[in-house]
Amino acid sequence: MTDSSDNGAAEKLSPVEIAKASSDYLRGRIPAELADANDFVGKESVQLLKHHGTYQQDDRERRTVAREDGAAKAKFYCFMVRSAVPGGRLTSDQMLAELDLCDEVGNSTLRITTRQGLQLHGVLKKNLKHTIRRINEVRLSTLAACGDVKRNVMCSPCPYNGDPVHRQMQALADEIVKQLNPRTPAYHKIWLSDGETGESIDLGTVIPPAELVAGRPMPGDDPLEPIYGKTYLPRKFKFAVGLPGDNSVDVYANDIGLLAVCENWNVIGYNLLVGGSFGVTPSAKKTFPAIALPLCYIEASRVIDLSIAIVKVQRDFGNRADRKVARMKYLIHDWGLERFRHKVEEYFGDALAPPRPIEVWGFNDGMGWHGQGDGLWFYGLNVENGRIKDTDTMRLKTALREICTTFRCPLRLTPQQSIIFCDIKPIDRPKLEEILRRHGVPLTEDYSTVRRWSMACPALPTCGLAVTESERVMPTLMDQLEAVVRELGLEDEVFTTRMTGCPNGCARPYNSDIGLVGKTKDKYTIFLGGRVYGDRLNFIYKDLVPTSEVVPTLAPVLRYFKDARNASESFGDFCHRIGVDNLKSKCEAVPQLT
Repeated sequence: MTDSSDNGAAEKLSPVEIAKASSDYLRGRIPAELADANDFVGKESVQLLKHHGTYQQDDRERRTVAREDGAAKAKFYCFMVRSAVPGGRLTSDQMLAELDLCDEVGNSTLRITTRQGLQLHGVLKKNLKHTIRRINEVRLSTLAACGDVKRNVMCSPCPYNGDPVHRQMQALADEIVKQLNPRTPAYHKIWLSDGETGESIDLGTVIPPAELVAGRPMPGDDPLEPIYGKTYLPRKFKFAVGLPGDNSVDVYANDIGLLAVCENWNVIGYNLLVGGSFGVTPSAKKTFPAIALPLCYIEASRVIDLSIAIVKVQRDFGNRADRKVARMKYLIHDWGLERFRHKVEEYFGDALAPPRPIEVWGFNDGMGWHGQGDGLWFYGLNVENGRIKDTDTMRLKTALREICTTFRCPLRLTPQQSIIFCDIKPIDRPKLEEILRRHGVPLTEDYSTVRRWSMACPALPTCGLAVTESERVMPTLMDQLEAVVRELGLEDEVFTTRMTGCPNGCARPYNSDIGLVGKTKDKYTIFLGGRVYGDRLNFIYKDLVPTSEVVPTLAPVLRYFKDARNASESFGDFCHRIGVDNLKSKCEAVPQLT
């Protein structure tokens, strides 16, 4: 819905908006194209399939090889299938099913995402229905893992079971999913229906409409999709639930960030932040990364209704003509926070209280051994860049199979692409470590601090947006960076290094201590001055840096940090205090470390 009094004259809709409007609630031509002889789907179905949890991709390396062999326009289509896992919480059986699928229909690897989900890569179109149905059979879902809707809801993953706060936060994450998942029957009909009768088999994915808390009814509400309407949202919409003492979910990087306010070991409410988003289009000056802004304090019992009101404001007033500026951060930027607040109050039906004076002060990655508070333990295993696979020297996938089969323990996926094994008995701690070591899997304690606090997006060869490498070059960069910090005596220094193969920011590089963002083939923009807590954007230190020059460019800055830091000052805080001009004047002519 467009209101001319707020957005001006109605603009021409983007092709994606037109596709959604004519799709019959995300059905479109997907059923017919799944059944045809092609190994790909059409442009409209590519966009609609995202809402079902899958991206069509093209293996560009195989394409290049084919062209070198004489093929004119060879493309090698495959699909990435993403499971939404609220708060990263899943069972051993669910993990085992995903591991089975990565061998049966994928490229033999499984990937933990930066939003606590799981991705299968290399799935062929002919296997899509089997894959998505199998995921649902183990009570996971791909619905709304992608697309112009609420994405996977993040939540602080550490299972401190002696503290009700963490259970209450996870319960909120689950309730957000329940209330804001799309209601379209197309998901069940396409992926879960009985092939002979055409009747949908209920696997628990879609909540019956009668259970929906639709918030305050508004003129734009639709009978079938009362929150989204038949065209859903202008762009993706992200939620995260975190704590002042644990912002591992990066609440400031989300459209809605919920920062728990606690009293007497209970969550009484949340500081609600709005407008975080990191996607950037370099050729479009109108685009920019943004951290979320504090909007209000809201009681825990009213969070869902307020969240729905905010989503509806974005539904009705977000930009549907230009997808480059369709995220909610641009609506807030255009209107200003006060005007946005007034519109939210109108949709919510009540005035909003000011935010509580609470700041983020901690970040818990959950790695290593920790007592749960109930006599059991959890162990956080660092998974470099989230890739679960077997190699000649490290058989991580096989080790996970044995752990899940042996202990049947609950699991948590972390926002840093790692995994937590929960409910481990004290007597079983040595056995878990033995399984990992027997399969050549380094324990978290074996990783350097700089590598443990790094992450990268998948990028090449299959991500359609990637302009250069990320995941595949990050380990080599970490080898080089480890040598630098070791020579400087900074081995124990905690700072975040995040790398992406394009400016879209999937690994959240724009609020990290060091951000490495692919700009063009084999060249990166280096960002400095964010920090572990995630509440501050970094700045461009140097642009178009070749891969081979990334660590040599960082080395003088790290040396300057060692020599001139204040007591207990973090690397990101140091860079922020010194500023880009002073950093350049001090570091660009400094001899490199040998």
